[in-house]
Amino acid sequence: MITTIERLTLRVISVTVAADDVIEVSFAHPDGDPLPPWEPGAHIEVHLPSGLSRQYSLCGDTDDRAKYTIAVLREENGRGGSKELHEAAQTGVELSIRLPRNNFPLVEAESYVFVGGGIGITPLIPMIEQARKAGATWSLVYGGRRASSMAYRDKLISFGDRVDLWIEEERGYPDLPTILAGAPAGTVVYTCGPGPMIDAVAKEFSAHGHLGGLHFERFSASGPVDTSGDSFEVELRRTGVTFTVPEGVNILDEVRNVLPDQPFSCEEGYCGECETRVLEGEPDHRDDYLTPDEQESSDVMMICVSRCKGRKLVLDL
Repeated sequence: MITTIERLTLRVISVTVAADDVIEVSFAHPDGDPLPPWEPGAHIEVHLPSGLSRQYSLCGDTDDRAKYTIAVLREENGRGGSKELHEAAQTGVELSIRLPRNNFPLVEAESYVFVGGGIGITPLIPMIEQARKAGATWSLVYGGRRASSMAYRDKLISFGDRVDLWIEEERGYPDLPTILAGAPAGTVVYTCGPGPMIDAVAKEFSAHGHLGGLHFERFSASGPVDTSGDSFEVELRRTGVTFTVPEGVNILDEVRNVLPDQPFSCEEGYCGECETRVLEGEPDHRDDYLTPDEQESSDVMMICVSRCKGRKLVLDL
């Protein structure tokens, strides 16, 4: 199989209930060909029949090249993608899939603390498997509103006392000060889940200087998307096109008028799919994806939400 292509048409081979309002969906190549490899933290983008595209973390076995597996929470008040996938995902259905990308890779470390909330457990499961194989010290704190809403709970319980389940209706919220204070020096923290949980982990992490690093991935923006601000010019250097981005309009929309295939997904600045290299100008960063250091360097920007602090940006497009 040629692995330099961006997309494959894959067939749904199984759909099972993983928790309340959560289905597990597995895809395979229609001809049985092995699928391109992936590493923990990777996601695929599923192109839905309506034309919507949505990203989902891979949560299966990285050694299993026969299928890709995702788990999808049906969000009644979301933007429609999860509801559509719940309805469209039936055995035998074929969907276009963008091949795995990884904006949330697992760094090598001797010790990890994983903190997952709700459907945010999905990218952490392959990370735990890799940490186990590497012989690293690890622990998982997994929070959910109730036991029946926690996907893969039984599998994770089988790992024993390394896994600490925090069922909200029984125990409330995780005791982050105690959990992080008790982690060995140099421990790397990975967290994924609801925005308030990630914010709480990040705030508590800053109080523990003995920890080795914090990595997180959001499934939603930390606040309302703000595209306010004066108009400015954007030059697409490789394309040779310059245009004006009006007040209240995002750069991505204008770029896609020129480059319809420009990658994007969340349109809220948290997924990293529209990351674009900045050649000239000063971005006004409004994303939840880049670290403060990355925003300060301004080598790249998220064009779905960020704007320009000056009169012009030159992008490597």
